[in-house]
Amino acid sequence: MQADVEQLAGDFKFTEGPAVDAEGNVYFTDIPEAKIWIWTVDNKMELFKENSGGANGLYFDKHQNLWICEGWEGQISKISPEGNYEVVASTYKGKRFNQPNDIWPDAKGGAYFTDPEYNENPDLPQGGMHVYYIQPNHSEVIRVTDDLVKPNGIIGTPDGKTLYITDHGDDKTFSYTIEENGNLSNKTLFTNVGGDGMSIDQNGSIYLTTTGKKAIDVFNKNGDLYYSIALHQQPSNVCFGGKNRDELFITARTSVYKIKLDAKGVK
Repeated sequence: MQADVEQLAGDFKFTEGPAVDAEGNVYFTDIPEAKIWIWTVDNKMELFKENSGGANGLYFDKHQNLWICEGWEGQISKISPEGNYEVVASTYKGKRFNQPNDIWPDAKGGAYFTDPEYNENPDLPQGGMHVYYIQPNHSEVIRVTDDLVKPNGIIGTPDGKTLYITDHGDDKTFSYTIEENGNLSNKTLFTNVGGDGMSIDQNGSIYLTTTGKKAIDVFNKNGDLYYSIALHQQPSNVCFGGKNRDELFITARTSVYKIKLDAKGVK
């Protein structure tokens, strides 16, 4: 599938982290330029933030706070609907994070995020690449995985029971059961391919920017490949947006694309 894919904008350095707000506007990052942009429901592009700390992954929580993975700063921040900025988490056991990449806030007020590193630094601040959970009180961060090679994309189900993590370094994607205390259990292979970013629709299908492919691969909830959406560039991440959440927005290197689908994203 490619004919219906529309290029919205180009001439970026490296786009990432699309996230949709309550109105259907899609926010995305240009990492090297340290900027966060908005593609509005009126089909206009607006600059939201400069000096973003090398922002990568974004996600809105149920209160419309925008959570931000600041890769350059090694921290997680958020911006309230009123525009108030705060750093939520910057260290684990006294050391800064490597390079926070993607994030998924849960309904409890906490958030899961991946912490890989792509600068080939042999001396990682955290000694490895892991996934963390910021507790709802934001006063404690726990490490929830320690056996992944290079975790990257992350997304949870609306009921808060299952978390998907794609291991870019091992070319695999896993599902986990989310425990009441925020820990993860029941690690299960979801599909034998890895990727960069992920999204989920109302049917539970997973949209994965599969490693090494100029396409979005769509898997059903059992991990079977359903279909693929071909692109002219290798995509980095995806999210559903628009007023009806039936448009898939795709960040792909120098450009941002969208395609209208029969499926709808979760709210």
